[in-house]
Amino acid sequence: MNTEELKHNVMLALDEIRPFLNSDGGDITLIGIEDDKHVKVRLEGACNACSINKMTLKAGVETTIKKFAPQIETVTNVA
Repeated sequence: MNTEELKHNVMLALDEIRPFLNSDGGDITLIGIEDDKHVKVRLEGACNACSINKMTLKAGVETTIKKFAPQIETVTNVA
């Protein structure tokens, strides 16, 4: 998968999880992809201040991204 396809797939993953975040007053933005395996996102709105956002990031966001782009190794939230 080339870099452009990878970005497209990551965006598809974010679009899949976005409605769940929106329903809790939050959102997510792709900041970038480094070395085609490390995704940086920004949790926004209610998700930014939520006490379980680390669990949301790992259990929801990272799992969904890896479903669409299996070569992704890490997903991190940047403030």
